[in-house]
Amino acid sequence: VLAEGRNVSVNGAAVPEGRPYLHKGLGVTWPGDWVAVASSLGVRVAWDRNLAVTVTAEPELRGATWGLCGTYTDDPADDFVLPDGDIAAFAAAFGNAWKVP
Repeated sequence: VLAEGRNVSVNGAAVPEGRPYLHKGLGVTWPGDWVAVASSLGVRVAWDRNLAVTVTAEPELRGATWGLCGTYTDDPADDFVLPDGDIAAFAAAFGNAWKVP
């Protein structure tokens, strides 16, 4: 899913603004001024099309996630786990480690 401003596409195909999209366990909805993407894996990402992003995960995923959203364990000691499993000392180092080209 690619969202840029008011344009949203899934695998290169445009999703018309305001029209719900559902295909193979992936849903796109338009709650208010936001765009939300939900997967059948139990993860939902919502974006205000400006700066705010929220990510929610189903309770079944507790302790089974990693990456920029963390490990979902409610343990601050493992909040900054790097791709190699080490712990970053600083938030900036953590974020930079997860950059992709």
